[in-house]
Amino acid sequence: MVFTAAETAYLAERSLGRLATVGPGGAPQVQPVAFWINADAGSINIGGPALTRSQKFRNVQADPRVSFVVDDQSETPNPLGQTGRGVEVRGEVEIMLHDPPLIQAFSNETLRIHPRRIITWNIEELGPTSPERPPHLQGYNFRNIRN
Repeated sequence: MVFTAAETAYLAERSLGRLATVGPGGAPQVQPVAFWINADAGSINIGGPALTRSQKFRNVQADPRVSFVVDDQSETPNPLGQTGRGVEVRGEVEIMLHDPPLIQAFSNETLRIHPRRIITWNIEELGPTSPERPPHLQGYNFRNIRN
């Protein structure tokens, strides 16, 4: 499995994230997007109405590298007093076609993010401290995904 149980649960409870793509000339472009996790495929799917007319669609056609973030504030602080939590997925997009669309109001195209790196903060249990991981970073987890 690409996503841990805690990551899957966190992402499944949300439907809005921010997608960063590489725009013309190399400038980043960030947009809020509707998404859903496909835990079985180990991917994040992004859709919307008229997706092919969007700048993000043109951006991923030219350069499939993306970063995707979902985050929020927890009602209860962790043992370090931190309330911010989230997931960042860095990866590459594959353009998928669905007939009919996965959601009636969406276009037939879906952007499927294949993770290459996953970064989480305050989603998993706190990790141990070390010289490389000071106490304020105990809630952070980083890992590369090999496909």
